[in-house]
Amino acid sequence: MSGEFIDTNVFVYLFDETDDRKRIKAKEIVRTALETRSARISHQVVQETLNVVTRKLPAPMTVEKARQFLEQVLMPLWQIMPSQALYRRGLEIQARYGFSFYDSLIVAAALESGCNRLFSEDMQHGQRVEGLTIENPFKDFVDRQPAG
Repeated sequence: MSGEFIDTNVFVYLFDETDDRKRIKAKEIVRTALETRSARISHQVVQETLNVVTRKLPAPMTVEKARQFLEQVLMPLWQIMPSQALYRRGLEIQARYGFSFYDSLIVAAALESGCNRLFSEDMQHGQRVEGLTIENPFKDFVDRQPAG
């Protein structure tokens, strides 16, 4: 396994005007992901991100800006689509590790895509799941939730 899986909160922090450190870190992660093509995301991350940036930000994106963001940032990283196997594995992860169902789907998608790291602030930093290590890239910053 190699590569990183990026959870929704990293993309949301790209637009968080309240925390410069998290925004800078998110930009670094996404820029590296696009340059190296070593990171992946799932349909779930695409859906959640577009929902937040078009509806929940203090200054929501226009449809045209969201379309550009989809095409230039999300689509190049998007590799995991829904499948019966993904949902089964998500349920198994939920039962075994006690994650929420949606976090379990993120973990399942990261595993399905062969990643060894999952960037997310929603789960326990350092936890390992079947060869996948969860890493909170914002753990050294003040605990704040992104807009939305």
